[in-house]
Amino acid sequence: MTHPLSTRFTRRFGLSTPMALAPMALASGGALAAACARAGALGLVGGGYGDLAWTQREYRLALEAVDTGRIGCGFITWKLDEDASALDWVLDLPPEHRPRAVMLSFGDARRYAARISAGGAALICQIQRMDQAAKAVEAGAAVLVAQGAEAGGHSMDSLNGRATLTFVPELADWLAANAPETLLLAAGGIADGRTLAAALVLGADGALVGSRLWATQECLAPQGAKDVALATNGDGTARTAIFDILRRKNWPAPYDFRAIRNRLHRQWEGRVDALRAQPEEARARYDAGWQEGDFEAAHVTVGEGVGLVHDLPDAQTVIERMHLEASTTLARHQTTPDFPPNRNG
Repeated sequence: MTHPLSTRFTRRFGLSTPMALAPMALASGGALAAACARAGALGLVGGGYGDLAWTQREYRLALEAVDTGRIGCGFITWKLDEDASALDWVLDLPPEHRPRAVMLSFGDARRYAARISAGGAALICQIQRMDQAAKAVEAGAAVLVAQGAEAGGHSMDSLNGRATLTFVPELADWLAANAPETLLLAAGGIADGRTLAAALVLGADGALVGSRLWATQECLAPQGAKDVALATNGDGTARTAIFDILRRKNWPAPYDFRAIRNRLHRQWEGRVDALRAQPEEARARYDAGWQEGDFEAAHVTVGEGVGLVHDLPDAQTVIERMHLEASTTLARHQTTPDFPPNRNG
């Protein structure tokens, strides 16, 4: 990168930009993780629900495509409680092929922390509330991810979740006082260079990027879903349990799922209990939509940051663009006395 953004995160992981690919289940495959790693970011393969065959295929693909030491893997913690074979597999690889980092989200990471540390990987813990921070630090997390509810896919529901803008600086202050060596990434709504710059100003060491890297050539999401995302904005998403019910994903409270509000979703808004009680007909419509590429029935997993997504380039272009915009934004405001601009006339 010609415009350096050096942070504790870039120095710790040997990166040239303070970004990590969000390990999005069934979307962040080996090609996307490798492309992000080549561009100087940390590429996290989305181990997601812990499917062993999928993780083996995509993680191997990433290793074959790039040799930078910037490849890691991410898992849903409560699914590991049911089946940890995919995590065991990546940690049992020869040392030179093991993940640089393992990210755990949505559950108590302490059960797996010693195993991850023994495998030589840095533990990254994604949290959604302040009351989760102490447990993550106790687990030995090298990095905490402060995930705001703006994020696409899973996060905490509206009663429990936080906004990125307030959560990141509060957690940064807490870490400074209680665990100053622990790094911090911001997640949720980080979709261009301005929002990356904002994350750094708020006290983060970098950002975990989901929706913007979902909308790339390398992402495994269907092309039809990407086209739908380009035609919407941040108003068009919602966070509910509807798509989890339709997909037969038994997520525990208080987590739910942000995606684009399509026709099937709108039909069940405000009637989640009824859907849960009698889901068969709606599930059949969802399944048919997925098979037919009909995204008025099937889901499109993006967050509020989709309103900042206007094209589908390759991942390297996205990362270089975000990095340049962030660095120039920060440099411009460092030399501008009126920052932020006075909007009071």
